[in-house]
Amino acid sequence: MAKKKSNTKKTSALCSAESYKNKIVTFLSAYDKKLMPLSELESKCRTKKHGRDNFITAFDELRTEGVIMMKKGMKTGLCSRLGVVCGTVSRLSRTFGFAETENGTEYFIPGKYMLGAMPGDKVLIVDIPSRSGEPEGEIIDIISFGSSQLTGVIEIIDGTPYLVPDTAAKNHITVVKGQSVPFSSGDKVLAEIVFRGRRHADHTVKVTGVFGSSDSAAACAASILINHGAPSEFPPEVLREARKISEGGVQDYSFNNREDLRDMTIFTIDSAESKDLDDAVSVSKHENGWTLGVHIADVSHYVKGNSDIDKEAMRRGTSIYYADQVIPMLPKELSNGICSLNPDEDRLTLSAFMELDSHGELVSYRFCKSAIRSRVKGVYSEINTILDGTETDDIRRKYECVREDIFLMNELADLLIAKKERRKAPEIFTAESKLIIGENGICCDVVPRERGKSERIIEEFMLTANEAAAKLAAEKKVPFVYRIHEAPPEEKADMLRETLIKMNVEYPHFNEFKPCHAAEILENARNTDKYEAVNMLVLRSMAKAKYSIEPLGHFGLVLRDYAHFTSPIRRYPDLAIHRIITDILAGYRNEWLDKRYSGFAANSAERSSAAEIRAVTIERECEDCYKAEFMRSHIGEVFDARISSVTEFGFYAQLPNTIEGLVHIRTLPEGEYDYSEPAVLTEKFSGVSYTLGQPVQVICAAVNVSEGLIDFVLNEE
Repeated sequence: MAKKKSNTKKTSALCSAESYKNKIVTFLSAYDKKLMPLSELESKCRTKKHGRDNFITAFDELRTEGVIMMKKGMKTGLCSRLGVVCGTVSRLSRTFGFAETENGTEYFIPGKYMLGAMPGDKVLIVDIPSRSGEPEGEIIDIISFGSSQLTGVIEIIDGTPYLVPDTAAKNHITVVKGQSVPFSSGDKVLAEIVFRGRRHADHTVKVTGVFGSSDSAAACAASILINHGAPSEFPPEVLREARKISEGGVQDYSFNNREDLRDMTIFTIDSAESKDLDDAVSVSKHENGWTLGVHIADVSHYVKGNSDIDKEAMRRGTSIYYADQVIPMLPKELSNGICSLNPDEDRLTLSAFMELDSHGELVSYRFCKSAIRSRVKGVYSEINTILDGTETDDIRRKYECVREDIFLMNELADLLIAKKERRKAPEIFTAESKLIIGENGICCDVVPRERGKSERIIEEFMLTANEAAAKLAAEKKVPFVYRIHEAPPEEKADMLRETLIKMNVEYPHFNEFKPCHAAEILENARNTDKYEAVNMLVLRSMAKAKYSIEPLGHFGLVLRDYAHFTSPIRRYPDLAIHRIITDILAGYRNEWLDKRYSGFAANSAERSSAAEIRAVTIERECEDCYKAEFMRSHIGEVFDARISSVTEFGFYAQLPNTIEGLVHIRTLPEGEYDYSEPAVLTEKFSGVSYTLGQPVQVICAAVNVSEGLIDFVLNEE
């Protein structure tokens, strides 16, 4: 009997809260009205005094999950029956916000319907009439709060300090001075919400940290990193593991079961500033064509799956580069040390050898674990001088042992470039900026990042190795992380066609937009004054590249098989596929590989795509702050520029050094302007128009370093 009584108690304890959840949903589903008084629900659930705590727990959990909701008058109902959806606030502006549901639907929320919700808050939303055709809603309840941290700028008005948030609505939020660390007007700060009101302006905060002046790009960059949850210091256990690996060095036994390539002429080519050298190259020419070797740091030898370092690397997903700073994916003991292919040091690598015919076509490939000893740390700018015959005596001496190889590499790269042209891959130009940071940490110049022939050589070699890695996985039919780039969405292709018509640019007729069409559009515009604008339009029509476990191909490169293989120090997906390729080479059967890597590959692809988006956003926002900092000393100066994009509120103009600023419509000559998306802004009565790609002269009128904004006005003299 005692045993039976024990089992009864155990069953009751196990299902009590969960049982109440099931009962609550069942009774609310069957109720003939949409709302049920809470007291009636309790009665139907037969809540007894000793079980009320479990009922309350179940009820609160269902509310937090967005399954049920409470209305005034102590009535409750199922969200699904009430037309209420659950979402998470994704971003805010001064007068509106956005919330995203679990199925990916994004709701526009007018400011008066935000209910004081902040980014990260889980909310309940009801539909309201839409003015744009897109989902529009009102927040009726906040069921759980996101992070209470936010960054912003301090403003002191009539002696009272306020926080003007960066990512929330630009309301002035009162700062509780007594609870805050010391701060000054104009400081960029980290704050914490201590009281939440029903409107953003009703919140109060305390300042927990000060980054520095909001006129300092470095201080603003620090706040951007916080806003996006960028990782900061490595955990102690990760640093301990990295130091242990570094101090162990490259042991003799590490060369076992590896091809010893230390006598081969292999070397790295990278930028002068690079310290994390993860790729080296070799080349030879023979009677039937070429042998290209791409030798990648064998990070997977040191970073074992599920180790502390591996978990942290997956969390980071990628290294983040901004200004003259880097947030590395791996500790410097690995990224700049034992994994980096430094010259004249034995290093462990994963090599891809590709046999190419006399036209540069890939005939065969093989991968192997290897050991190399790089001959020299090649620098792009130095090798470019060798190729154009302007090198100095010092450079000539430095590269003496690899000089012949450099010219062979140049010859092979020309074949690979010609091959890309044959398959009609669109040659889209993207202008990149190089920020020159002075010793004081302030941006003192911005110049276009140069891309010479040596950069193109390495790009073509890495593309070939990436293709070979993806071909290996497709051939073996194993779980893998592919780099995919899908065809542009139909609506973007249609918009591109319509815009080209408005600009009187010749374009090929197409039903389904293909890479060859993009290539032809660019070629038709080449050597015309519309080329930059057309290049920009084609670029903006493209889908975003991402990672996937499905080999969907790469639209922009016109490749069926493609992956990221060549940067395991800087990108987690590369490290992930190194681990898989290593086990393929070890001879593991497909069943074992599938069991071991199916979930890992899917998780790596999803998290790496998200990490890439975060890194790109951080890098762009930081760059904008540094550009604004640079232009602060050029206010009032006149610049030649080109219109880089057109909007309903004006147009953006880009300077030759890549800096972009807004010419707001309110600064244009008075009139009524018609916006023809996305190419032309026209004044209806005078016919004066501002067109994508049009040269203009602008004056730098104002900058906001904190928000990374630059305002131009037209020079009308």
